[in-house]
Amino acid sequence: MGLRLGLDVGGTKVALALGDAAGAILGHARIPFPATGDPRRDVARMLEAAERLLAERGVGFGELEAVGLAVPGPLDAARGRVLSPPNLPGWRDVELAERFHTATGAPVAVENDADAAALAEWRHGAARGSEHAVYLTMSTGVGGGLVLGGRLHRGALGAGEVGHAPVEWEGEACACGLRGCLEAYVGGAAWTRYLRAAAAPDGRVAALAGGSERIEPAHLLAAAREGDAFALAELARWNGYLARGLVWLAMVISPEVIVLGTIARAAGEGLCLAPLRERVARHTWPRVARGVRIVASELGDELPERAALAVADLAASR
Repeated sequence: MGLRLGLDVGGTKVALALGDAAGAILGHARIPFPATGDPRRDVARMLEAAERLLAERGVGFGELEAVGLAVPGPLDAARGRVLSPPNLPGWRDVELAERFHTATGAPVAVENDADAAALAEWRHGAARGSEHAVYLTMSTGVGGGLVLGGRLHRGALGAGEVGHAPVEWEGEACACGLRGCLEAYVGGAAWTRYLRAAAAPDGRVAALAGGSERIEPAHLLAAAREGDAFALAELARWNGYLARGLVWLAMVISPEVIVLGTIARAAGEGLCLAPLRERVARHTWPRVARGVRIVASELGDELPERAALAVADLAASR
């Protein structure tokens, strides 16, 4: 049957998918996943959820051809080891591939979650048909994945850590321990904290959220669509920081397409993508700006499942 199991591990949830060699998704599930600080306990929960998903299809671990795990970096993909991701507290030098191989008996691959998403968008989504593509996500943190020359690019020590390139020297503190990182300005967790402090308690954003302490980026976007002045100005600030990251990606890597997920995809064409293209064009050479498309992710809600199964495909091909 060529069954593949994929798990996309995030800072707040795990997405699981069962697929086949032809790319069909046969079943999926999502579980809340606040990391407990105990990796053994966390991995056990992931395995239990995977076993339940397979049982729904009447199969077990022994029938799997491959397992793929998409996990926040940094990690050692070659050895299947998760090093010390900022958004998974307590996870340090976790032998994730070994643990899943021991439990399932199947070949296991572990990849950075943004790398996995880049593969998924390149195979099934907005980057299909390209040779050189970049994927960026702004969910809990900021991740980047590079497909160059039709292959996932990992670099010497793991490439694509766009979220931890500085956009402000000695700027805001980042969860990774550095300062001024792109993630500290456009990542979902950092932006949420900023909005809760910066938005007026009696303003439209707070009203939509039901109080300043409940504000999420989605409330800011809703207020911006209504024309709220604070929301529009704040979104322009957010776009400005994201554009700084896109400019150097365009100039250094020269991809055919940059695919943006999560917050940028939710903001859409008028509030985000068109202003980003204009800023990037203003700060790059004309031929570079003409050569890169900046678009939203096409896979939408199924991206985590597609990303995890893309990693399982890597395991199956080894």
